[in-house]
Amino acid sequence: MLVVVIGGSGSGKSEYAERRVLAAGDMPRYYVATMEPFGPEAQKRIERHRVLRAGKGFLTVERACHLEQLQLPAGGAVLVEDLSNLIANEIWSASGRGFSQHLAGEVCDGVLRLLAEHDLVVVVGNDIYRDCGELTAETEPFAALLSAVQMFLAGRADEVTEVVCGIALRVK
Repeated sequence: MLVVVIGGSGSGKSEYAERRVLAAGDMPRYYVATMEPFGPEAQKRIERHRVLRAGKGFLTVERACHLEQLQLPAGGAVLVEDLSNLIANEIWSASGRGFSQHLAGEVCDGVLRLLAEHDLVVVVGNDIYRDCGELTAETEPFAALLSAVQMFLAGRADEVTEVVCGIALRVK
């Protein structure tokens, strides 16, 4: 089962996604953390997410790029947190691939491969157009790519939920 969770920054989408995984029952739980610790603010966010998932039985796997290469034991539930960090890392990180016309497909292939190997995959994404205001020439291709990936995955998903002010609104 594929579940896509979207929302703005600070909306509660990560907490909802974790609860969704926990509700799936007793199975191995993998938390794929995509944020690179590139500064004090990122470090604070990473620590906040660690505290939120403490004691919930997640095995955390750091994966900033190349999701399609991630190897996990088959079965269980996978939470990918989150697509915007993953795509930004792919574009701008030294370990990423850079921007290409194939990047959206490669990211989607990574998620679909996880789906083929696991009972549940929950993917968190950002409503970037609400959060960013006016985009620049550099950020517009990123936002368009993120939107394309999220739309593709939402189309394939069994469930799509938008989280607004901590309230989960099931879209699909």
